[in-house]
Amino acid sequence: MLRHAEPVMGTVVSFAVPGADPARRAAVLGPAIAELHRLDALLSPYLPRSELSRLARGELTVDRCDPLVGEALGHCAALATETDGWFTARPGGRLDPSGWVKGWALERASDLLTHAGHRDHSVTGGGDVQARGPAASDPAADGPVVDGPTAGARAWRIGVADPHRAGQVLAVLTAPDGEPFAVATSGTAERGAHILDPHTGRPAEGLRSLTVVGRRIARTDAYATAAFAMGPHRALAWLEARPGYEGLAVLPDGRRLGTPGLRRYLAARG
Repeated sequence: MLRHAEPVMGTVVSFAVPGADPARRAAVLGPAIAELHRLDALLSPYLPRSELSRLARGELTVDRCDPLVGEALGHCAALATETDGWFTARPGGRLDPSGWVKGWALERASDLLTHAGHRDHSVTGGGDVQARGPAASDPAADGPVVDGPTAGARAWRIGVADPHRAGQVLAVLTAPDGEPFAVATSGTAERGAHILDPHTGRPAEGLRSLTVVGRRIARTDAYATAAFAMGPHRALAWLEARPGYEGLAVLPDGRRLGTPGLRRYLAARG
């Protein structure tokens, strides 16, 4: 099992690649890591010299930026339409497509690993996970962990953090038959009320955390951000109407609500 943690995009992105030789870390992970740093350099709203920051200041136009900048903003515009404005690339009026970019970066890194022949792997960043194929059979490493993958006997197991109990696991998710799956959580436990309701400009209320399960992390992560802003009942109804997506909501009073199909992903705790 090759494992690596890469500081990038204001967080740490962790890789786990079953069957890969740790001595070949650079060869296996080099292109994926380079892609993460490239997207950060282009699209970070916190780096003054990123193309996104220069675009926001009016120093560049979209057509003079790297094509990936326009592509990212195009995805954001499509999501804004799809979610009736609950997703936005301008939270609080500031150009910040991070709600799309972080998951997109993880997804692109995962795609590079897949295309290089490393089809079984997980990529984790900021509580979001893209897992593909079966995990390695490693009983010593088996079991749930908070916001990350563990190596189980048959499939990746993703621990969802309990927003009311630091360091505790609320639920463990796994993909039936080892199919590719993605898990994204939005919440207030670590960063406070940082997700804004795009319709009012005020911090979104009604949820302590919202976890969304899908197949690919870019859209799954964006859906988690948008649905969190919607509030619990609107969010779960909206997710239920989207085939292939499930949600787990935790309310401020500790109650848990889920979409009907979520039970398919719930793993036995042990």
